[in-house]
Amino acid sequence: MKAEKKEVNAIVLDVLLKGHPDDPRPPFKREPIVQAIGLEQFKLLELVPKPGVQIELHDKVYIGDAERDKIERVKRRIGYEELTQTARGELPFIIESVVKDREPDFVTFFNKSISITPKFHMLHLLPGIGKKLMWEILESRNRKPFESFADISARIKALPRPEKMIQARILEELQDKETKYHLFTTK
Repeated sequence: MKAEKKEVNAIVLDVLLKGHPDDPRPPFKREPIVQAIGLEQFKLLELVPKPGVQIELHDKVYIGDAERDKIERVKRRIGYEELTQTARGELPFIIESVVKDREPDFVTFFNKSISITPKFHMLHLLPGIGKKLMWEILESRNRKPFESFADISARIKALPRPEKMIQARILEELQDKETKYHLFTTK
């Protein structure tokens, strides 16, 4: 579980040039907004683009503290329920892409995950992992740490697509406010 820190880069989920349609203010008073997801902690964000800048879906944008080329400011953090239909539709594809790009981080999760309580392990939070499968993963990683998703799949036959479990868990953490444990996102 990660400490709270600022996102530095984000991926664009939706661009609303005339502001959010649910904004009660008249259209001429709304500012353009971009809905995006952070690359490190998967924070859902509302950003304000710089005037006249072209931003497309799936663009990677810098939102750190240094000079930004496309984003004027981070307006606020938003919840899954505030995403537009477009953003919700793009989210699984973006998460899939980020998980693929950050494969070593998630393979490390399989190698370093620990027990949360005496009877509950971090691996149990991944969809489809029960006690039997958890023990198989732990025994295999103790013999030799996993090197990639392909390595996990080859050694743990019941896990043909470990990256899909990670993606499903990230989506679940974003969608469900009541999720108690956050493995990959922050509350």
